[in-house]
Amino acid sequence: MNSFFKRRYIIQGIFILVALVLLGKLFYIQVIDDRYKLSADNNVLRKLIIYPARGIILDRHEKVLVQNEPVYDLMVIPGQVSKMDTLEFCSLINMTKENFDKAFKKARNYSVYKASLFQKQLSATTYAAFQEKLFEYPGFFVQNRSVRYYPDSCAAQFLGYIGEVNDREIEKYDGFYSQGDYIGKTGIEKSYENLLRGQRGVRNIMVDVHNREQGSFFDGKYDTTAVSGDRLISSLDKKLQLFGEQLMKNKIGSVVAIEPATGEILASISSPSYDPNLMVGRQRGNNYMKFLENPYKPMFIRPIQAEYPPGSIFKVINALVAQQMGLITEDTYFNCPGGYRYGKRGFMGCTHVHGTINLEKSIEESCNTYYGNTYHRMIDQAGMRPVNAYTRWRNAVMKFGIGTELGIDLPAERDGLIPTADYYTKIFHNDKWTSSFNISLSIGQGELGITPLQMANVMAIVANRGYFYKPHLIKAIGEKKIIKKEYTQKNYAGIDQKYFEPVVEGMSNVVNSPSGTAYFSKISDIEICGKTGTVQNPHGKDHSVFVAFAPRNNPKIAIAVVVENAGFGATWSAPIASLMIEEYLRDSITRPQYYIDRILKTNLLPEIKKPILKPVVKKDSSNKKTSLMVSATIAKIKENE
Repeated sequence: MNSFFKRRYIIQGIFILVALVLLGKLFYIQVIDDRYKLSADNNVLRKLIIYPARGIILDRHEKVLVQNEPVYDLMVIPGQVSKMDTLEFCSLINMTKENFDKAFKKARNYSVYKASLFQKQLSATTYAAFQEKLFEYPGFFVQNRSVRYYPDSCAAQFLGYIGEVNDREIEKYDGFYSQGDYIGKTGIEKSYENLLRGQRGVRNIMVDVHNREQGSFFDGKYDTTAVSGDRLISSLDKKLQLFGEQLMKNKIGSVVAIEPATGEILASISSPSYDPNLMVGRQRGNNYMKFLENPYKPMFIRPIQAEYPPGSIFKVINALVAQQMGLITEDTYFNCPGGYRYGKRGFMGCTHVHGTINLEKSIEESCNTYYGNTYHRMIDQAGMRPVNAYTRWRNAVMKFGIGTELGIDLPAERDGLIPTADYYTKIFHNDKWTSSFNISLSIGQGELGITPLQMANVMAIVANRGYFYKPHLIKAIGEKKIIKKEYTQKNYAGIDQKYFEPVVEGMSNVVNSPSGTAYFSKISDIEICGKTGTVQNPHGKDHSVFVAFAPRNNPKIAIAVVVENAGFGATWSAPIASLMIEEYLRDSITRPQYYIDRILKTNLLPEIKKPILKPVVKKDSSNKKTSLMVSATIAKIKENE
């Protein structure tokens, strides 16, 4: 009997204990922990993503290059949509009935219960008229966004553009982005995406059965705040950039200007260009396709992607490398009878008979014969097999930042090209070749390929007498103006400073001596040191090339100008470079107006037989009309001087 009563108390105790545990759990769930209430209330909650303001981009003087303007994305939850006047709805948001049906079907296929994008980027004007009637359309709501606006419509390739993420980008960023989000696609927008995008926030809103807002959920306890993206201070000088784009209007080519003391890029011009505002708004997709079909290829970033044989400007590098190797000095003379003979019957012509000249004069008068002899010494008379001497020469040239990426903070930079010794061994079927087999390299021709950025960087090296800082487009990040350490480190070209003086003297004479090839680009009181190049083009007229730095002492700017199909370097590229140098150093132009008008009014674009499609002018994000400037051909060009 006692045993029975004991078992009964034990069983009762177990039941009481279980009951107490269950009651405690219920109390915890209903009173203390509100996560389950949050889950239960999801059917009356709307989660709004708060998109942060994308970081603005300024020029070096902190003038705005890119800013934001508000737009509104129309979202839909198909399961909450009831019968409605579709035609009236479409008229309110400027949408066709056909597009309405397509958008609604796409949203329903995505999810009946989850919100998805229905119509993107309603303008502020459209939204203002629509919001008064929004409550009449259950299931629809508006989400605030912002898009880019370019007040001066300049530097399109430099700045880049943003666009909707694709599946590959969503996967790459490990789910940070969702369908309909925007991401930097090209230019600075892509390179600095992690800094510009900021951090998104979330706002939880209570809604009634009619989809009308009833206030914040739990007084915003579960909301998070959006954090704006970092602002970027670029190295670009907006005034100089705009002036350069004017000078390059109706011309194919590029201009790159660098501050030698820092490696900061002052101007990066790819011409012809396009208005970056046309890559914003609801017509962006249509405009993008038209740009792709445009025969001038406006999306091509010429300063870092176009590759040219450098022509005569390459003589500056060969003059420095040969001195460093101890194979010539500033007092080395060669006789020029009007050309250089090599091999059994080879002959490389010169512009005229120069007679006996030294290193300085060879730069001033651009003597091919001098550099044929110099290259012969570096390859055939270097005390080693020519194939090994060539490799030594190639390595020395590459220290000038040629044949490899410079590492500019832009995507899709090209390496340029300096063929290896193995390349020629394969071409000539043995390794017994000598300088006569690739003598064109002596004057910057043949298989060489150099980008305009690399040309400008070579001038920065000469301006600094032997070193350069990595060229870059962003000089400071955020409110603290952080500078990347890699942009403060010197990179040496492997040439002793003493070897630069005769080369610099010759470059000064190119512009400032009456016998120089660019004398008509001289500026009073500013000593420009430069080198012209006229690059033969098998597809048409010669290309005009000019590189320079100024002033001679304590240089402030190094520049490279390429104008395709424009003839002599002294005719077009040198005057353009001279005007940009004067504009930057003096902040004004002292030359007569006709000097500028000659460049501004000349159209050097090659004739295109098929019509160029015009882009659609954006109406949603701005009522400011914008226009298209065409860009340059994308084909990689190989020329002979």
